[in-house]
Amino acid sequence: MASIAGIVSQHGRISTDSAKQVGKMLNLMRHRGPDNNIVRSLTDDRGALGANEINLSPDRTYSSSLEEAPYVLFDGKLFNERPDGQNDISLFREYYEKHERNCFKYLEGSFSCAIVEKDDEVILARDPVGARPLFFGLDNNMFFFSSEMKGLKDHVQFNIQELPPGCIYSTKKGMKEFEPYTPEVPELGDMKEAANILRELLIEAVKKRMDDVNAISLSGGLDSSIIAVIAKEFNPDLHLFTGSIEKFPGPDLENAKLMANFLGMEHHIYLISDQDIADFIPQAVWYLESFDEDCISGIISNYYVSKMVKEYSDAVLVGEGADELFGGYRMVLKNPKVKSSEQRERLARKLLEISYNTALRRLDRAWMANAVVYKTPFLDAKVVAFSKKIPMEWKIYGEKQIEKYILREAFRDMLPEKIVNREKLRFAMGTGMDDVMDEIVAKKIDPKEIESRPKTAYGLPFASFKELYYYDEFLQQFPPSYENQTVRWDPFK
Repeated sequence: MASIAGIVSQHGRISTDSAKQVGKMLNLMRHRGPDNNIVRSLTDDRGALGANEINLSPDRTYSSSLEEAPYVLFDGKLFNERPDGQNDISLFREYYEKHERNCFKYLEGSFSCAIVEKDDEVILARDPVGARPLFFGLDNNMFFFSSEMKGLKDHVQFNIQELPPGCIYSTKKGMKEFEPYTPEVPELGDMKEAANILRELLIEAVKKRMDDVNAISLSGGLDSSIIAVIAKEFNPDLHLFTGSIEKFPGPDLENAKLMANFLGMEHHIYLISDQDIADFIPQAVWYLESFDEDCISGIISNYYVSKMVKEYSDAVLVGEGADELFGGYRMVLKNPKVKSSEQRERLARKLLEISYNTALRRLDRAWMANAVVYKTPFLDAKVVAFSKKIPMEWKIYGEKQIEKYILREAFRDMLPEKIVNREKLRFAMGTGMDDVMDEIVAKKIDPKEIESRPKTAYGLPFASFKELYYYDEFLQQFPPSYENQTVRWDPFK
């Protein structure tokens, strides 16, 4: 639960004060871990490593092991069994020392990490889903890495890379995919049996993420409602948190209130004003490190909810991931270009593959902007593995093409009828964010300017006039080449 950063020479001593430089990198990401700041110099002036940490309990939550080589930095959470009292960084080091770089196939959890060996080899790795980010680059024979790319902006102007999910990178051996942790899950059976299995797996996934959690992000949609109704069984005193647009609440708020009343749990609502949005857009670009309009719209509501949650809890349960796994996106269901189950399967798989740079980037940056650790039961290894066995015909079902059908059936008896039968809305539609963003940005930039400036400097077409404004903000904060790290949430744009 941290941000990590490092500078490691690939040719001997470094003449500059690398510890001071790593400190500056970490300061740019202090929002990801305001409780503890650790910086350690490597021996013989070969570089420095460091981390910012969030403490999820009265005891310190360690994310670094820097006493002796191999030096380890770890951002994330592991669910492997271990002796009582053993923390994640100690467990990870144990697996690495036993299995070396084959250890990742044994690790169940969400993580990104860095290992520095005695010979200055740097090894980076990221779990197969990729919620926790990690960027890197090489300049003048010095290797830099950072949880967010803002940590690199003063050091690597060109050719930064984001480590893809499920990959390991070595400064000596390059990039490769690693064999992922693969849990055993039951066979499908018929649809009813599959729904029951899915229900049990998701209940288990929520249960093992309940530690240190006092909050649930409740959008009013199916996914977060399922997480809330399960979590209540383990802790009825949890608080629910919802964000909505002040002048256009939209259907999400109405349904969130319905669900909160159904559960009988304390419900906190943040009404986001036009001024909130206008003031936050430059920060949205800064935290998100992207100018994609869908990601920008998504991060704003999430940011204000996370800011509200921080007053009550350092950790939150969220419903992210269900759309990618169970056919929930409207672009999968409604796009006329996507007609067959095979095409839908390919598009759904594509959305899952890029989610680390779109939906999960928005999720990660919004919650970590306020140092709130987000927990994603839908992205549990067993839930993901089982979802891949479920045919698309059970996800988008019948003549009416009901999206997330098997998920609805798995929890139909636990939810209000209005919630379980609700049609999926894109997040910004459900909150009313789209209309408000159009109005606000139209006051900042002439919508017709897109006709004379249709593309970015590196050739990415703008999806709307709003992205012109977001892009200009992006260029004020990041080197121009960093725009290549912006990925479209909607692949049809």
